[in-house]
Amino acid sequence: MAVFTAVNETDLAHWLRHYRLGEPVDFRGIPSGIENSNFFLTTTRGAYVLTVFEKLTAEQLPFYLELMRHLAKHQVPVPDPVPRNDGALFGLLHGKPAAIVTKLPGAPELAPGVEHCHEVGQMLARMHLAGRDFTPNLPNLRSLPWWQETAPQVLPFLSEAQRDLLESELAHQSAFFASDDYAALPGGPCHCDLFRDNVLFHPAQPSAGHTVRLGGFFDFYFAGCDKWLFDVAVTVNDWCVDLATGRLDAQRSDALLRAYQSVRPFTKEESRHWTDMLRAGAYRFWMSRLYDFYLPREAEMLKPHDPTHFERILRERLAGVAPLDASNSCN
Repeated sequence: MAVFTAVNETDLAHWLRHYRLGEPVDFRGIPSGIENSNFFLTTTRGAYVLTVFEKLTAEQLPFYLELMRHLAKHQVPVPDPVPRNDGALFGLLHGKPAAIVTKLPGAPELAPGVEHCHEVGQMLARMHLAGRDFTPNLPNLRSLPWWQETAPQVLPFLSEAQRDLLESELAHQSAFFASDDYAALPGGPCHCDLFRDNVLFHPAQPSAGHTVRLGGFFDFYFAGCDKWLFDVAVTVNDWCVDLATGRLDAQRSDALLRAYQSVRPFTKEESRHWTDMLRAGAYRFWMSRLYDFYLPREAEMLKPHDPTHFERILRERLAGVAPLDASNSCN
């Protein structure tokens, strides 16, 4: 969510003529993230987020916007795309696809506890089930084919030990993805990037008996159809990890997984391949951070993430993790 495409007051005034959102009150760029140009927009009618899509094409974008609309209609708290006056969910701004979505309440929790992980796990399972009748199908664009395409581009920047890890894990994942067990894993629309900074919380009412309340999931622009277990693994690798070591925190991980299974129990195949999928989740983000770090694009406010964080997580997952509790798994 860096700013690659600048939007000035004249651009904004012209853009807002396509909407019934009132007059602009505040407009500013969002510095976090590295993929699209995002802006907080406040008008006389409410708070929104304007996104200019730097990589997604006009052909790909409807999947993401329609998925958010679908989930919002199924009571999953996500940003809801605002239709333009002509009914379209996006248009072109500086020749690039752009859209406005509602802004969710709350703020990210960057030091999550057990209760935060419980809320995330439960809502993630609800989101997966809500997407079962979503008919558009767009594969996760940062899955195995992208890893295979990107690996040769980043290998020249790596040490011998890093190259060995990158290539050996790619071989392992290629074999796993080709297996019958992988084909049997349930799946559907996934967020694929549900990190701590893509979830909002706000204080719950004391009478509710909880200290935190989930405000919603956002930034669905890496979403795609994938195995649900991959989405869970990506989430656990961020929400339940010790940032200094890359090791999983048992209490947070147990809370998230139990909350998820209270809504959708894991299958036996999912339980059997939990470690493989944790490795896949770590590999995906190590690869993308290597790419962004060594082959960056120019942008205002761009801050590429440190790739060694997910290298460390991948090595920890290779060292072994506790198996999924199969007691609640489906037959």
